Amino acid sequence: MSDDIDKALDWLGNPVDCDGCAFRDRLAEGRCEPLRACVHDRYAKRIQRFFQWNDDLAGEHLDHPYFEVRANAARFAPIFIVPRLMDDPDETVRAAVARRLPRRLLLKMRGDPDREVRIAVASRLEEADLAPLMRDPDYSVRLRVARRVPEGMLPAMMHDEDPEIRLEVANRIGLEWLMSMAWDDSARVRMVVARRLPPEKLAALIRDADWCVRFVVASRLPPEDLAPLTEDPVDDVRTVAQKRRAGLPATGDLIPD
Repeated sequence: MSDDIDKALDWLGNPVDCDGCAFRDRLAEGRCEPLRACVHDRYAKRIQRFFQWNDDLAGEHLDHPYFEVRANAARFAPIFIVPRLMDDPDETVRAAVARRLPRRLLLKMRGDPDREVRIAVASRLEEADLAPLMRDPDYSVRLRVARRVPEGMLPAMMHDEDPEIRLEVANRIGLEWLMSMAWDDSARVRMVVARRLPPEKLAALIRDADWCVRFVVASRLPPEDLAPLTEDPVDDVRTVAQKRRAGLPATGDLIPD
């Protein structure tokens, strides 16, 4: 039933010896199992299962020399002793700690040198506490922040250097700020703007350089404002504009993604 590699080796590559284990009594109780749940095994899944079945032992393994043991112990140990691993030399351990700390201590980990730790921090902080991470040097951290900050904080990220983050912002930002993104360098961002803006404000995008954006505009702009798009150089844009201006149904025309 194991989905792991079928060798019981410890983190130094030595065979795991149940006979010499201090927790041998738990084997008979079904609280550990070779190749499935063992604190001495080098595979993280087996270590995790061991602590799931024996969470009372997690606290005494926070100083174990193997980082996977410390990381998994941090997930199950009493919360009042977990903070001592905030400065652990291994980022996997620190990320595990960040997923459990209370806000007061989590704030101290916003400047962690490892991006995975900062992602874990950004996944748990709320509102104004996320502000310093808006300018994080790592794209993945900023993207997590863009997905979680309150709508009112998003204008501060409208000009992020990464188009994927601006795309997230464009999808979430309030309509009162959306027009400011109509001239974004990314056509994908402008496409979102064209889809979300009220139809009466779409005239600003009639001359957009990307035909897909113009197609969206032609599909949503009030008919009385469509004249420029009826002469668009792209057939699909021109056709939908002409149909809608003439009062004909254009429901069969698909807006490109």
